[in-house]
Amino acid sequence: MPRLTLFADRNFDDRRIQFRRRGVAIRNMNAIRFNNDLSSFRSRRGDSANVTLVLFSQTSYQGTFRVFRGDRDIANLGNFDFNNRTSSLIFIGRNLTDAEIRDIQSSRRAPRNIVEIRE
Repeated sequence: MPRLTLFADRNFDDRRIQFRRRGVAIRNMNAIRFNNDLSSFRSRRGDSANVTLVLFSQTSYQGTFRVFRGDRDIANLGNFDFNNRTSSLIFIGRNLTDAEIRDIQSSRRAPRNIVEIRE
């Protein structure tokens, strides 16, 4: 099963939250008290062939975004100009295409069949 661990500080330190699901969407990071606090993360595919994490700078999957695919250990989101900038995210156990991400932004809706956390 795919796994995502979020950390409030660089180098996988400080407060953390872990998700073990086939997919999760967080419409507003305030719902988990992590708005603009994300500094590092670890994502694992588990038994899935692929996994995609999309970080958005605004709530409801809006604003600028960064896409990470596959198993990743990102110790410093500052290297991607995204430290403490995440206000919503989507983590899904498959490869999301760029076209699907554009559709998510235009509809402001998470992909079907995953848990969505709202504020």
